[in-house]
Amino acid sequence: MKYAVIIEKGNNSYGAYVPDLPGCVAVGETAAEVKTLIQEAIEFH
Repeated sequence: MKYAVIIEKGNNSYGAYVPDLPGCVAVGETAAEVKTLIQEAIEFH
């Protein structure tokens, strides 16, 4: 399945969440890192 992922840039990091999967979140130091982490989070959800 495909899910919409929201990525937000903070002062020192990036955060990502999936609106359709409650509690599915990730935080990383770079955009590339947070993209990888949110993909893993979706798989585990």
